[in-house]
Amino acid sequence: MECPGSTSDTKVEKATTMLEKTQKHPCYSFDAHQKFARMHLPVAPYCNISCNYCNRKFDCVNESRPGVTSEILTPQAAKKKFDRVREQVAQLSVVGIAGPGDALADWENTRESIRLIRAENPQVVFCLSTNGLLLPEYAQQIINLGVTHVTVTVNCLDSAIGAKIYKHINFKGQHYTGEAGAKILIENQLAGIALLTSQGIIVKINIVMLKGINDQHIPEVVKKMKEFGVFITNIMPLIPAPGSVFENFPQTRMEDVNDMRNLCELDVMQMRHCKQCRADAIGLLGEDRSQEFRDKESQGEYCDSSTQGLGFIRRQLA
Repeated sequence: MECPGSTSDTKVEKATTMLEKTQKHPCYSFDAHQKFARMHLPVAPYCNISCNYCNRKFDCVNESRPGVTSEILTPQAAKKKFDRVREQVAQLSVVGIAGPGDALADWENTRESIRLIRAENPQVVFCLSTNGLLLPEYAQQIINLGVTHVTVTVNCLDSAIGAKIYKHINFKGQHYTGEAGAKILIENQLAGIALLTSQGIIVKINIVMLKGINDQHIPEVVKKMKEFGVFITNIMPLIPAPGSVFENFPQTRMEDVNDMRNLCELDVMQMRHCKQCRADAIGLLGEDRSQEFRDKESQGEYCDSSTQGLGFIRRQLA
C-alpha cells in the first residue's frame, strides 16, 4: 500500500493537470477548438532542414499555411504582443511557437519568449512545434521550461522515402543530403519523441500526406507513434507552396486524407479540425485575427539587431 504523497499520487496529479491543459488546447482537443484561442509567436525564423513542400514567407497577408508570417518578433516584442492579445482575446489559453522556421533551430529566442511570458502567466498552456532534428538535445530543457505540449512533424520512418521529401539538413555544423540526411533526422525524431513521452509530455505528430511518396507508408508511421505513446496524429494534405520544390505537385485530396485518417484511427486518435495555421496565427481556429494585432509602429522591435531586418532573414532562408 502506498502512502499519501507517494510517487503514484504524484503521477496521478500530474496526469490530471495535463488532461486539464489538453482540454483547453484547441489543436489537441476537438471540443476546445471553438471555445479556446491560441496565439502563435513568430520568434523562430531559422530552420535546419529544407522540406521540398515548404516555402517560408514573411510580410505575407494573403496566405494561411505553416511557414507564413507578417512579422518576426524578438522575445521582448513577443511578450508585449502577448500582453495586448491577452487583454482583448478572452478565450486565449495557449501560447505556441511554430516558427516560421523551427522552434529548436532558434532555441535562444524560443526559450526566452516562453520564459518572459511564463514569469507572469503560469496558467497559460505552452506548446511548440519542431521538425525534431534537435529534439534529443533540447527535450529536457523543454520540459524544464514548463512546455506541456509538443508537435513533431514526422513524414516517414524510411530514409529512402525521406530523401524524396527533404532536400537537405544541417546538423552540428555539417550539411547532409539524400538518405544520409533523412536517416539522421528520423533517428533524432524518434529519440526525442521517446524522451518527451517518457516524461509525460503530450505529443502530437504532424504528417504531410504526399501522394505517391509517403501515402502508403503513413500507417506504419502511425503504428510506430502508438508504440511511443503519442497522444494524437494529424495527417495533413499537401498545400503546394509557390517557390517550393513541390510547387507543381498535386494538392492531396481531402477524400484521400480522410480515408487515411479513418484507417489510422484504429491505432491513434486523429486530428480532423486542423487549419494548417500561419506562424503568427491568433484567435480561434478558423478565425485568424493576426493582422488585427500587428503594430506597425513597433516594427523596430520585430527583429533581433543581429539579423538586420526581415530582408536579411529572407536571404538567409532562400
